[in-house]
Amino acid sequence: MLGMSAYNKTDVHPSIFILIGIPGLEAAHIWISIPFCVVYLLALLGNCSLLFIIKTDSSLHEPMYLFLCMLAVADLIVCTTAVPKLLSLFWFHDGEIRIEACLTQVFLIHSCSTMESGFFLAMAFDRYIAICNPLRHSAILTQAVIGGMGLGIVLRGTVLLSPHPFLLRWLPYCRTNIISHTYCEFMALIKIACAETRIRRAYSLIVAFLTGGVDFILIICSYVLILHTVFHLPSKEARLKTLGTCGSHICVILVSYTPAFFSFLTHRFGHHVAPHVHIFVANIYLLVPPMVNPIIYGVRTKRIRDRFLKFFSFSKSVN
Repeated sequence: MLGMSAYNKTDVHPSIFILIGIPGLEAAHIWISIPFCVVYLLALLGNCSLLFIIKTDSSLHEPMYLFLCMLAVADLIVCTTAVPKLLSLFWFHDGEIRIEACLTQVFLIHSCSTMESGFFLAMAFDRYIAICNPLRHSAILTQAVIGGMGLGIVLRGTVLLSPHPFLLRWLPYCRTNIISHTYCEFMALIKIACAETRIRRAYSLIVAFLTGGVDFILIICSYVLILHTVFHLPSKEARLKTLGTCGSHICVILVSYTPAFFSFLTHRFGHHVAPHVHIFVANIYLLVPPMVNPIIYGVRTKRIRDRFLKFFSFSKSVN
């Protein structure tokens, strides 16, 4: 009734959409919201702490950590764009979202996710230079180059994903304005449109390949070259120490790309996957990497860990 009251069947361009959350699990929304809320708060705390530590410690103003800061900002934007509305839906049954806010969600989530992929590639490039050409690392990755790479990644995500809201805005939604999801997502809106969407789907698929797909291929190529260099080092200790510098980056990539690829493929090709499974994975993709990334770098990177413990000890002594 809520959806019908906010939607006139004759209006093919509704001003309001209705998010229904996770289909089939509506009765469990309040329980599902608890871990979602905890994960979101941990993501906020972890990424803000990471940004503060790197900003205030000049010894951490190196390419890897500067790219990590950019990744943290993108993570914060992605989860903050989706989670507050998700919690409002789960706690207060507030599923209404205006089309402008819905399309803003689509743009921010997809563009910042694309930027995250670009930052992973930039971090892989940093590891490649540091291991395969260490003597020229500081000469190649200057502050100007790092800033240019960051700007290029942001512009790529903005330019390639900015058409998405316009591709969705004037589609006719004559069947329903109810979105079976916890947030506005490109394919979720495409599925409720009552018009030919083949070109829009093709554009989205091409953009996904040109960004996440190409980035992933280049990351794999960089690690093939890294491994080639590492296995030619003279001692086992040197090989293990060198590979250890890549451990955090590899863990973050696995945590981020695994649910991303699963969500992308099931949305387009997994027609037999239960809707609640897909939506769960889509939410994991938005929530878990932003929470896990600071933990991985905090635990595995001694300099960040020591800086955090030093800050914590100082705060405790002040109290």
